[in-house]
Formats: sequence, C-alpha cells, structure tokens
Amino acid sequence: MALSSGIGPATGAPGREDARRDLREDQSSRLRRLARNAALRSSRVGLFVYALTLGGLLGLASADYATSGGYPFGGTAIGSWTAWPRAGSLDSDPYARAVNARRGDIPLAVGEGMLLTAASDDDGRILDAACTYRLAGVTPPARAWTITVTGRGASAAGQEPVRTSFTSTEILRETDGRFAILLSPEVQAGNWLPMPRPSGPVRLALRLYDTPVAASVGSLDRDSLPAIERTGCGS
Repeated sequence: MALSSGIGPATGAPGREDARRDLREDQSSRLRRLARNAALRSSRVGLFVYALTLGGLLGLASADYATSGGYPFGGTAIGSWTAWPRAGSLDSDPYARAVNARRGDIPLAVGEGMLLTAASDDDGRILDAACTYRLAGVTPPARAWTITVTGRGASAAGQEPVRTSFTSTEILRETDGRFAILLSPEVQAGNWLPMPRPSGPVRLALRLYDTPVAASVGSLDRDSLPAIERTGCGS
C-alpha cells in the first residue's frame, strides 16, 4: 500500500504538465490563426481602399483631361476645321456639357448658329503661339460671325493681348469680299490677331450666327472655310 501511494503522485504530475503544455500550445495556435486572419482581412481592406483611391484619382485625371481642351466627341472634320453642330443641343453628350460648364460658355443652339474650331494648320501642324499664320478666304453664309484665338496658360507678364477676336463687321476685306487675318506674336499690318500667350498650342474658334449650314454640316467643304497657312516661326 505504501508503494502504491508513492508511485501515484510521481506518475500523475507529468500528465498534468503535459495537459497544461497542450493547452498552452492550443491557445498559442489559436492566437496565431487569429492574427493571420486579422492580417489577411486587413490586407484585403487595404487593397480595396487602394483600388478605390486609385480608381478615383484616375477617373478625376481622365475627366480633367477630357474637359480641359475642346470637345472630345461629336465633331465633323472639314479640312483643318472641325464643326460642332450638336455642342449646344439638348441631347449633347455629357462631356460637351462639362466643357461648356468648365469654360463658362453659353454654346450656340442648333437654331442659333454653329461653332467650328481649329487646332492645326492646313499641313496638320499644331497651331503654335510662337509662329505666324495667315487665315485667308471666306466664311460660310451667315448673318454674322466671330473668330477668336484662345490658348491655355498665362499671358506674358504685364502684356495683355490687344485683341483676341475679330467680328464680321470690323474685318478689312478685299473688293471680292475675301479677307486675310494674320495671327502672329509680332505686330502685323492689316487684320492682326495677336497670340494670347508667349508659347504653346493655341486654338481658333469660328462662330457662325444665324447660318443655314447649322442644319446641314454636310453642305460645308474645305473651300467654304478660311485656309490656315503657317508663314513663319520665331527662333
């Protein structure tokens, strides 16, 4: 009996230690699994936030690019000019409406007239503020028209443009009704239209008011619009 009572405690203690060790290992394993699951969930949330942020930034950048220049869609090319017959219509595309809102423009409705723009000359070269161009010829029939030059970027410090546009009532014409406008950074004789900025791309806008071509862009051809010829560039 004495031998039996002496062996009992000796064999029971290691069993309890093993049980405690197994319990600690089980708890440690569960903690590691919880940590891994938490890290996995955190990485998924981080990836989602990153993708959402990247998508938002790309969307804003693309919207800014699409609306910072001219109308991106809906134009009809006619030589170096592009006609925009639907820019002011009720069913104009969202980008056209965004461009108008960003510029603060009130576009011409279909019954009021039509807008044409040009960003390159007749040889396909981008209009450059450092160069001189000759716009010559006629315009489509219209009660009145204006031609304007614009460009992104600031004007030269302390040097505002003398003018940025001509109207059909003030333009100097030849006896046959044709005209020539000199778009140049340097002073020119005759119909001189100064460049709006020292350098960089510029754009021309021809607005026809109360014109029959507003109802049919197909009636326009290259000879019915002013030619755009580059005559020289500064150094």
